[in-house]
Amino acid sequence: MRKIRVALIGVGNCASSLVQGISYYRSRNSTEGLITPVLGGYVPADIEIVGAFDVTQDKVGARVDDAIFAYPNCTMQIAGDDELWNSEARVERGPTMDGLGKYLKESLEESDRPKVSVVDKLVEWRADVLVNYLPVGSEMAARFYAESALKAGVGFVNCMPTFIASDPTWAMKFVEAKVPIIGDDIKSQVGATIVHRTLARLMHERGVRLLRTSQLNVGGNTDFLNMLERERLKTKKISKTQAVTSVMGVELPEEDVHVGPSDHVPWLKDRKWAHIRLEGEGFGGAPMSIEVKMEVHDSPNSAGVVMDAIRCIAVAQDRGLHGVITEPSAYYMKSPPIQVPDDMARDALERWVDGFGER
Repeated sequence: MRKIRVALIGVGNCASSLVQGISYYRSRNSTEGLITPVLGGYVPADIEIVGAFDVTQDKVGARVDDAIFAYPNCTMQIAGDDELWNSEARVERGPTMDGLGKYLKESLEESDRPKVSVVDKLVEWRADVLVNYLPVGSEMAARFYAESALKAGVGFVNCMPTFIASDPTWAMKFVEAKVPIIGDDIKSQVGATIVHRTLARLMHERGVRLLRTSQLNVGGNTDFLNMLERERLKTKKISKTQAVTSVMGVELPEEDVHVGPSDHVPWLKDRKWAHIRLEGEGFGGAPMSIEVKMEVHDSPNSAGVVMDAIRCIAVAQDRGLHGVITEPSAYYMKSPPIQVPDDMARDALERWVDGFGER
């Protein structure tokens, strides 16, 4: 198989886990921990990082495999020192726009290097896929990079909750440019969203009437620090809430559903705690509640999903498909254009990978 040449927008914890994960699975004869060991003929070792964009002093100009450990990254080290990928791929200075919220600006030093032409760099790198790892709330920056992907003819994976794939106007732009996109807002491998969705769906399918539900999340990485700025949370809350309510089988009043990030606890670093509660009524109106606390390392929990999405873009390119690739979007993303229960989305994805249901 060909190498899938990938460029990254943002070299934070999620990018660190992805880059380390490529090294980890390239150096070990193991498929443990992967959702899909082989996808359309591609394995994780077929992914090659060719460059990245960032805006911070400690990362811009550095090699990608060094930048993934620069401050303020704090995720766990997956790959051993002797396994880490050694490449000359560099981090270039992208535009800041609205990519740094006020709390991030207080903790990071912005690079004084001149901004590069993103389109020119993507062409120079011969990138196949551009992965959007911008911070939540970077609405203008996300659309700028999406436009750059269109101009460069590069497939786009939108890991953040700026609505691009799920916006019909933007989706049509990708159709017209003959460029594939998967989005929006990446799910984790087993994260709070998928657990919450599963429990809500289980109650509905077993005849329990869901009355109210909540999901409260805390973490210590810069994503949670950034989300202290509540005005940047609008699309994130919409995305997470829709991901749960779309499969509940019942429509609840807005005041009876709360899903979203709650606070920043620095000593948790890249760990995330999710507190999920569902209250309902079962047989004869008998009350029932489910309460769950999850603890995960946030960034590795999404890296394998992104690894799959990248390979799905490559499969779409091999088959001449463009626009929103709906089956991977439905399975891997919180806010795809079409929401379906996860088991149905998985079945549709497997049919798509096998070559059925293509447009």
